[in-house]
Amino acid sequence: MPRETGRRLVASNRRARHDYTILKTFEAGIALLGTEVKALRAGRVSLADAFAQEADGELMLYGLHIAEYSYGTWTNHAPRRTRKLLLHRVEIERILAKVRDAGVTVVPLSIYFSNGWAKVELGLAKGRRSYDKRQVLAERDANREIARQFGRHLKGRPR
Repeated sequence: MPRETGRRLVASNRRARHDYTILKTFEAGIALLGTEVKALRAGRVSLADAFAQEADGELMLYGLHIAEYSYGTWTNHAPRRTRKLLLHRVEIERILAKVRDAGVTVVPLSIYFSNGWAKVELGLAKGRRSYDKRQVLAERDANREIARQFGRHLKGRPR
């Protein structure tokens, strides 16, 4: 079977982009079991409530739900087990230095396959207040309306 190439998105955490301001993003590998990889390829994953935290000098992913593989046997995995994130030591130290600042957390933004390897996009995130969320939504709507009017202007169809 030929090796998979390119990037194939499995799941994204749209809620995280709404609830947090993303300061910086990182790409990390995930230590997975065989049935977890098969369930990921089937798209049976949920990033809701997932977060990364330090444990013994390593970054671990908590709360990630990968459903049990339907054709698995007694070797099936636990759906919400803690998974190790695979990063270079320098990257881990950089992330942990930022996390030690007040109000910064690490949230998974998406899970995808890159050249056949399961990867997770992590974001250094700072929580948004409800008024910040409303302001971002209003700004997005205003930009969309500006783009719509500009497009009409270019096509010569004034409103």
